[in-house]
Amino acid sequence: MSKVFHGIYPMLYAFFRADNSLDRDAHRRQVGACIAAGAHGLAVGGLATECNKLSTDEKRQLVEWTIEDVGDRVPVSVTVSENTLKGQRSAIDHAYGAGVAWVVMQPPPVRGASIDALVDFFAAVASGFDLPLGIQNAPEYIGIGLDNPAMRTLANRAQNIQILKAEGPAPYISGLMLELGGDFTVFNGRNGVELIDNLRVGCAGTIPGVECCDLQVQIYNSWRNGDHSAARAQFRHVLPLLSYLMLTIDHLLCYGKRLAAQRLGIAQVHDRQPAMTARAVDLDTLEYWSRHLESLPE
Repeated sequence: MSKVFHGIYPMLYAFFRADNSLDRDAHRRQVGACIAAGAHGLAVGGLATECNKLSTDEKRQLVEWTIEDVGDRVPVSVTVSENTLKGQRSAIDHAYGAGVAWVVMQPPPVRGASIDALVDFFAAVASGFDLPLGIQNAPEYIGIGLDNPAMRTLANRAQNIQILKAEGPAPYISGLMLELGGDFTVFNGRNGVELIDNLRVGCAGTIPGVECCDLQVQIYNSWRNGDHSAARAQFRHVLPLLSYLMLTIDHLLCYGKRLAAQRLGIAQVHDRQPAMTARAVDLDTLEYWSRHLESLPE
């Protein structure tokens, strides 16, 4: 069932207003722009959505807004990040009721949790749900994760866990695909910095930020249509910018969100604290690598 999911799924940002509330108009604008850019699906609720700064009600509000704005045009994936088994099952219930196509479970941020405990947690969360589920395996960013044998064990215990949202460099992803590519539909993250390498080894796609999704859609479509030389040329064009944006998650949230806002015609970004402070010298670097970009389509 999950094999139908592929392509570029931009992870939507949580835009805030000056009063620190979620910005409805900005959210609608980014959804429309991603779809107009040709995104194959949309994602919401992950690290780039600042899930660790959102209340449960705010997370659900973003899910509902996304489904409302998308209609039936593309599939929507939701990452659930609640810290408890009950909380994640409730979040999946809400997402399923709202109409999402698939859900990604993020491990609870319990440093030192054993691999066996994580397998038990994910299997218990997934039990009984009749929709494709995935896990986010991002130890570099979250601090905990599963090794490849544990992921295979989990897939055997919970057959509705069919998708893997990985976060890793090209050597890690190539090894992952050799061992688990037949067991999972794999999307990598990391803002698409390894997009070509990921596609070469059989990944279904990537979950990048919003700010360059139009370019990443072009690269993916060229590759999938067999025009690998065009895909490589397009990738070389944007790679310095992607590499600059993906230094850390906090860096992406500061500068990636500002680039997305600029390309969406959003005049000002209001950060929810704690947040990295934008520096003039770094904004100058961002402008240097992005000056060739036009507005995102409407």
